[in-house]
Amino acid sequence: MSDTAATATPTQADTEARIFLTERAAEEVKRIIAQEELDPAKIRLRVGVKGGGCSGFSYLLDLTETQKETDEVFDQHGITIICDPKSLLYLSGTTVDYKDEGIGSRGFIFQNPNATSSCGCGSSFAI
Repeated sequence: MSDTAATATPTQADTEARIFLTERAAEEVKRIIAQEELDPAKIRLRVGVKGGGCSGFSYLLDLTETQKETDEVFDQHGITIICDPKSLLYLSGTTVDYKDEGIGSRGFIFQNPNATSSCGCGSSFAI
């Protein structure tokens, strides 16, 4: 199955959001939640960055029930997204998408307008 990268089209409710999740990515998150038999009412998708990777920073995606008071919260396509304030400095305006182009070529991709460069695999970036 071959897909082209879809860009997120923010709805009226999303206009305050600074991290965008495409419908395709949201469907994959929901599939993983169901596969892992997690409670969708409690699960949050943590989006963040950490130091490291071949370009300086690595993207972080995690399903968690832990949400801090300082986390920014965005709801999109039935998924609650959380991001710590420090990561949001690097991720503001980022779209998280999911691609599925066959065996060995599927995964989440980040379209980060703040990145000045990224590695070939797309899992790390520089500012």
